[in-house]
This record gives sequence, C-alpha cells and structure tokens, in this order.
Amino acid sequence: MTAVTGAGPWPGTDPLEAQATVVGDLAEVPDGVVGLPFSVLLPARGPWADATGRAAALLADLPVELGPHGWRLADRPGHDAARAAALLRQDVDALAVAAHGWDGPWVVPVLGPLSLAASLYLARGDRAVGDEGALRELAESQAAGLGEHLAALRRALPGARPQVLLHEPLLAAVVAGVLPSFSGYARLRAVPAPVAAERVRTVADGLRAAGAEAVVVHGGAARLAVRVATTAGVDGVGVTVAGLDEAAWEGVAEVVEGGTALWAQLPPRASSQCAGPDVAGQAATLLDPWRRTGLEVARLRDVVLLDGGASTGGGAAGGTAGGAAGGAGTGGRSSADARAALAGLARAALVVAERAEG
Repeated sequence: MTAVTGAGPWPGTDPLEAQATVVGDLAEVPDGVVGLPFSVLLPARGPWADATGRAAALLADLPVELGPHGWRLADRPGHDAARAAALLRQDVDALAVAAHGWDGPWVVPVLGPLSLAASLYLARGDRAVGDEGALRELAESQAAGLGEHLAALRRALPGARPQVLLHEPLLAAVVAGVLPSFSGYARLRAVPAPVAAERVRTVADGLRAAGAEAVVVHGGAARLAVRVATTAGVDGVGVTVAGLDEAAWEGVAEVVEGGTALWAQLPPRASSQCAGPDVAGQAATLLDPWRRTGLEVARLRDVVLLDGGASTGGGAAGGTAGGAAGGAGTGGRSSADARAALAGLARAALVVAERAEG
C-alpha cells in the first residue's frame, strides 16, 4: 500500500511537541494510505541537532568537536559532543512518550556515511572523505553507533520496526570528485564508485544486523547516487522527483523493476487562490514519468512518498556548522506549514494509491 513519511527536519525546538505532532498526523492519513512515523530532526536547536551534528553524535568511538568551520574529528570528546549526545537522548525520551505503544514501521532518518565524511573535517586536515582510511573507519563507526541507536529506539518503542533512511546529498559530488578542498583552490580526489558503494554497504549491513527492517539511501536527483545505492545492495532508493530527467527515470525504472523500493520525494504543492492546493498536480510529478517509462501501475503500491518541503541538508559543501555542509533546515516553514505539507502529501499519496488500483 502506498505510504507517506517525512525526511526528518521539522520546525521548532521542543522534541516532545514535534514528535507527538508527527505521530498524530501520520496516524490520521486517508484510508488506502499508510503513514510511516519518523524520528524528527530539530535543526533550530543549533549545530548540535542538525543533520551533521546528529550523525556525528551517533558515531561509536570517534570523538568529534565543533571547529571554526564545522564539525571535525577530535582526539577526545568535549563539550560540543556531550551536548549533541544529550540532545539525542532527549529526543529518544520524547519519542518514548509521544509514540507510547506504537507497533509498526518507524523511519529513522540520518546523514549517510559519504555525506557525513564530506561534512566532517579531520582533526588536523581537510574533509574526512579525502582520507581513505578515515572514510573506512567512519563507516565502521557509524554502523556500530547506529546499531546502538536502534537498540535504544527499541527500548523506547518495543513494537517499532526501524527503517533507516540514509540521506546522501553529497554522494554524487564525492564520487564525481567535485568537492572543493578546505582552501577552495583545489578539489578533493574522487572516491571510486565501488569504494563508495562498499562504505554504504558497511553501514547497511551493520543496520540489518542490528534489526533494521529496511535500509534506504536517498541521493537526491543524481543518477550516479542511484547506481551507487543499488550496487551497495540497499532495500530502497530515495530520489528527488522534480530533478529527474528522462534518462534518470529510465534508470529508476530499471531499479524498481529489479525489486528495489522507491522512496519518491515530491516537490511542494502548487497553489492558487481560486483552486487551492494542487494535490493532483503534485501526484502527477510521479505518475506522469511513471507512465512514460512503462512501469506497471501496480508497483505504485510499494512507493513511499517523502515530504519535499524541507531541506535534508548537504547543499553546497563547505558551509558553516549547521549550515549547508550536511546540515539540515526546514525551509523557513512554521509547524503549521510543515503539518499542512505532510497532510497534502498524504492526499497526493491517495491519488497515487488509487492509480495503483487501476
């Protein structure tokens, strides 16, 4: 059955309020649609709670700290790492209250290993992604740390079945070798696609061993990211539908026909004073290319729609802490805006579900 969920970022600073809102709203989706609650990310609390800070806090035995230009690996954990870990514990506690008694799939969004390595700096050097040994160690650390996080999640919600959404907005740039060095006068050496896939596989294998029901890699609109994700053997690929051209859709069709799940991030709904929000138009951004590529409509039952109204981070690498370099934002949305976007996406999911039934 067609499902709907969020990418993680949510407005506000109160984790209990935000988590309760998401759980409640996704429990009230239209009949014929499945709502998948997700762990919220509240970047308004600062760099300790943005996408990079959250992923860094989940590393096992790799201390981090905030530097002048963002998060970096450190010799020993310090105040910033402790603060990020404290916010993580606070979020898990809030989740236990907001979703008490939950029994079913639960989406855990987190920055993936390649984008995290592109957003973290070495203690005395450039981005960690430029060091082959550091990249390998970081992937192994993330696999172990996320496994511990899933154990904490199951203690908070014994009935939850985690589905981990690895955001990889910088994956294609890493493999293409276009990320700037710290100085900005050079580019970092490209990470070969097979190596990138192996690092993703390390994390995915660790997550499955820790009880993850599924692992999905969201690489934006880049065809290269889809190829790396499928080579890594993940259960699903996330794509930003608005950025896909016909050639990219052919690649997506091949992946879907091969049995890999599609998590489609739709653009925000268009709206007018006369007609109101265009839910059908939003659904058409998926349905039209689906038809043109000749995909079976019945496969739409397996699609998960992602709210596209919030940034998932990793825009221009090299931003300040909590900014573009793997950070996450909410696009300036209020909580009311975010709720309206999620509700509208659920209605678009109903349009997709109805098409799946022919």
